[in-house]
Amino acid sequence: MMSYFRFSWGKPLMAMWYSFIVLSHVVLDGSMLGLPAVSPDQWGGFALTIVLATTGLGVALPAGIVLALARRSKLPLVRSLSVAYIELIRGVPLVAVLFLASVMLPLLLPDSFSPTKVGRACAAIGFFAAAYIAEVLRGGLQTIPSGQFEAARALGMNYVVTTLTVVLPQAFRVTIPPLINTMVAIFKDTSLVAVIGLTDFLGIVRVVTVDPQWRLFYLEPLIFAAIVYFFFCWYMSRVGFRMERSLMNSTAR
Repeated sequence: MMSYFRFSWGKPLMAMWYSFIVLSHVVLDGSMLGLPAVSPDQWGGFALTIVLATTGLGVALPAGIVLALARRSKLPLVRSLSVAYIELIRGVPLVAVLFLASVMLPLLLPDSFSPTKVGRACAAIGFFAAAYIAEVLRGGLQTIPSGQFEAARALGMNYVVTTLTVVLPQAFRVTIPPLINTMVAIFKDTSLVAVIGLTDFLGIVRVVTVDPQWRLFYLEPLIFAAIVYFFFCWYMSRVGFRMERSLMNSTAR
């Protein structure tokens, strides 16, 4: 909710986002708080949906930035690997990525480093969304005039400083609407984790609707789920609109 207020934008919002990811895992696990430990494979409901969405997007944003910059790199190998990854992931449905991550990661990693089913789902969602975020940011990077780079070089800025202080802020400013659209889509797509045996918010609703005691009221849980999804998606779109309008007003001044 704090993302709606402008004072939280930038580094404070990023710090709150990743702090929330860590805190949510700690609270749901329970062992660090002196509560009975709950295996991540037993997490479910709306809490699991929030964990999947926040963790997945927390992975996707930095990975997408790296992929977008790598795709514009002058090094042929780096650019080719980035293009291959982006095009491969964008050509595969999220269901397939979730299934492959659930099946292949335990086989490729040692047992001591094998992530839980929730961890594999978060990684799959994150690296899947990173390909789409990379393409969105690439479009934003192409809108930046070459004079910006020349001015930064004239001031003695190196590549890292130029990217962090000149290039990326302008790219994010023009790509807020498509970025929010990608985040909304990923939030809704968390319901696809049902294919790997996780029970998210929509999964809980489905469990309720098949219960014989609630069979006559199967519409009410579905309507409630629709309202919840609509509210969160609408709120994210409003935050994006507020950011876009505020940045446009500040630029006009």
